[in-house]
Parts: sequence; C-alpha cells; structure tokens
Amino acid sequence: MENPDLTVETEARSSGRIQRANGLAGDVYEAIFAQLMSLKIPPGARITVDNLVREFDVSHTPIREALGRLEGEGLVVKTHLIGYSAAPQITRRRFDELYELRLLLEPAAAAKATATLDEERLAVLQEAAGVMARRVGKDERLRYSNFARQDAIFHDKIMEFAQNELIRETLNHQHTHFHIFRLMYHSRVTEEALDEHEAILAAFAAGDAHAAEKAMQVHIENSRDRLLPAFE
Repeated sequence: MENPDLTVETEARSSGRIQRANGLAGDVYEAIFAQLMSLKIPPGARITVDNLVREFDVSHTPIREALGRLEGEGLVVKTHLIGYSAAPQITRRRFDELYELRLLLEPAAAAKATATLDEERLAVLQEAAGVMARRVGKDERLRYSNFARQDAIFHDKIMEFAQNELIRETLNHQHTHFHIFRLMYHSRVTEEALDEHEAILAAFAAGDAHAAEKAMQVHIENSRDRLLPAFE
C-alpha cells in the first residue's frame, strides 16, 4: 500500500505543503488524519478551521470538506456553535468491548477467508499488510499514521474475503482501528503488529485455516495488551 513516492507526498502534507495536483480536499484530509493518528492533535483538542487554513495555506472549503469526512469516520466531532474538535479518547470499557467483539469475530473470519484465497487475493492481502514497505520513510509519525490506515485495510480485506458483509459492516461501523491507534503513539505498536501480520500471511499462504485463526487471535490479543498501558 505504501511506496516511496507516496511517502514523499505524505511528508509534504504533514509539513503544511499541500500537493494540489493530487486532489486538494483529499490531501488536506490525509494531513489532518496524520496529525490525529500521531496525536499531534490529541483526543478532545479543539480544531480551528482558521488555524488549518494558515497552516496548510489553503481556503476554508477543502478544510471543511476534510473535517466533514473525518467526522463521518468518528475521528472529529462537530458541536453546534462551538466548532470542531478531535473525538475524545475511547473509555476503558469501550476498549474492552471492542476487543471482545474482535476476538469473537475476526479469528473465525480469518479461518473462513483462508478457503477463498487464490493468488490474486493473497497478493492483495500481502500488499495491504504493510510488511513489504515496513521501513519506507524516515518520519516515524507518518509511518505510524500510514500503518493505521493499512491495518484497517488489511483487516477489512480479510473480512471481505470471509464473505460475511454483516460482520464486515459491524466492524467498519465501529471505526475500531482508528480509535485504537489514537490511544498510544509508539513504534512498538507498528513493528510488533507487522510481525503478527506476517504470521497471518504465512498461514494464509499455507492454506491452513486453523493456523490463520490462531494467528489472528494472537494478533488481536497482543494488540490489546500493547495498548492497555494507555489507561494506566
């Protein structure tokens, strides 16, 4: 999912130099998304449109379009007469509920997806997993932001290939990955998760449904344990 050209473009966005040729509203969205994921904009913080206009040197329109999209993803909250703010951090109870839901649904879905995988679908998962480009880019915060997106795509593709749209829609509706990644900015979150993605991919490549189910379970349990310190 990530390549050197994309990394250069993303680095330009994070520094305020929006690349207009790539679609202004989309670039603004990606720049704000990166700030939310890396906690440069912390949970609950006010987001002032005028400040973003000055930072990115763009008009109000693409800023508002980007914030509207982020609002739809649950990352930004718009309050009447007040304006925009970053969504608050999820509570410990919500965190526990999300991981309980994931452990109930995703390991079994990984096992089911194994039977549907051909070379083309396996290649899609290998690219989405982020393993092949794990050390592209020098900016750690951008790599974290990029992986937050890739992790969501990787898990969503597994749900798609498991062929249960209700489960897929349920997980997507929770915006699970985005909220989880906003709990803690740390390179360990990405590096260990990438190792676990490799284990899931190996099980898929071997056509081993039981191993895929177990690898997904371990991945989700480890993800939960990595992020628990955010509540201490």
